[in-house]
Order: sequence, then structure tokens, then C-alpha cells
Amino acid sequence: MSTTGSAAECDWRPPTIFGSYRLRTAFLLAVVLYLVWSLGTLEFNSQRVLRGFFRAGDIFARMWPPDFSRSQLLINGMLESIQIAIISTVLGLFIAVPIGVCAARNLAPRPIYLAARGLIVIGRTFHELIIAIFFVKMFGFGPLAGVLTLSYGSFSFVAKMLAEDIENMKMGPVEALRATGAGFCQVIWFAVLPQVLVRQIGILIYRLDSNLRHSTIIGVVGAGGIGQTLSAAFSKYDFDFASAILICIAVLVAMGEFGSDYIRRRLR
Repeated sequence: MSTTGSAAECDWRPPTIFGSYRLRTAFLLAVVLYLVWSLGTLEFNSQRVLRGFFRAGDIFARMWPPDFSRSQLLINGMLESIQIAIISTVLGLFIAVPIGVCAARNLAPRPIYLAARGLIVIGRTFHELIIAIFFVKMFGFGPLAGVLTLSYGSFSFVAKMLAEDIENMKMGPVEALRATGAGFCQVIWFAVLPQVLVRQIGILIYRLDSNLRHSTIIGVVGAGGIGQTLSAAFSKYDFDFASAILICIAVLVAMGEFGSDYIRRRLR
């Protein structure tokens, strides 16, 4: 029995994306040099960093103990964040469904497909905070700007996921219904929806959980919710009350995470 083949099998390694050891070493060296160059150009000041740590210690000391005396303000902010998250998720879903269907290459004509994909790309270009600033300038401070901001983010995310699911589905049921003379809406209802419904429910739950977290962030720029209360507390150096708000935000996000995880497990 020859041992040459066995030795070759033991020495075999899967091919890497670099192709050779020298290329991999050169790539890693380039990454290290780039990081060193980036740190140099950003002008990090070690003295400023040390002063920041001392200020952080002072802030954390003033944040304890948390001040829950203004409980009504906390409750109102939490409820407003929850309302913003739910309304924006539902509104974003209603906008996302027709656009997601139109953005599926295997269902929509090419001009409609390109137009819908363009809308999704534009929707995913800008971060929610940028959109929140834009809507706050248009409609003023308050939850309306928050609802519009998260609806915008929800529509682009859900529409993209829906379009990709439709493009990856089996076309047999669609072709069978078309052969019977079924209309477009009938094809969507009886052939497309059963194949993508479960996954889309999971995506919608994930987006609701994400909106719950984002609703606490966009308030920092004035788009309503508990985040707006937090921003006001920090601007007034009311650190003990800010600590109580941060604890409430953590509890709110944890409840959303546990709830979405429970629902996703039930859907499996």
C-alpha cells in the first residue's frame, strides 16, 4: 500500500481567497499599515483621551443613584416610543408590500422592476438619524417625525427582504396558476403568499423589535419618544434622571427582544 497518497491527503489544505502565502502576508501588512496611517491622520490626542476618562468617572458618579421620582415622564416617554414603533412598522409594511412585489424580477416587467429597485436603493441609502433630522425640520419636534422616519426605514428593509424571497421561491405554483388563466392578484394570493408568508412574518417581527430600539435613538434629534427625554436630561446635566431613563430603555429593549424571540420560536 502506497503512503504517498495518504501523506498528500493529510497535507492538503483548502484554497484561500488569496491564493498564496505571500499574497496573504502582503494583504495583512497593508491592513496594518492602513490602520497606523488612519490613526495618525485622525489626530488622536492621548491627553484628551485621559481627560475623557476622568470626566466619564465624574459623570458615572453623578448618575448614581438613578432618579425615578419623575415616573410619569418616564412612562409617557416609554409609551410614546412603543406607539411610534408599532405605528411605523404597520405603515412601513403597507408601503413595502406593493413595492416589494414590483421589485421581484420574476414577477414584474423590467421597467417596473427597475423603478421599484431604485426606490428601495434610495430608501436604504440614508440612515434613520439623517431622515429623522430631515423630518424634524419639516414637521417640527414630536412623534410625527419619529413615525415617518421609522416608516421610511421599515419600508425599504421589508420591501428588499420581500423581493428577495419572491425571487428565490419556486415558480411551479405560479406557472400552474397562470396556465389556468388566473389574474395577477390571484397568483400573488394563492401562489406567492403561501411560500413567503412565514418568513415575512419573522422579518416583520424583527423589524418591530428594531423599530423599538430605533425609537429610543431618533428622539435624540427631537423625533419624539423616550430618547427626546434623555436628550433633554443630558443637556440639563441631570445625570441621575438620565440614568433612570437609560435603565428604562434597557428594560424596554430587553422586553422587545424576549417578545420577538418567543414569537419567532412559536412560528417555527
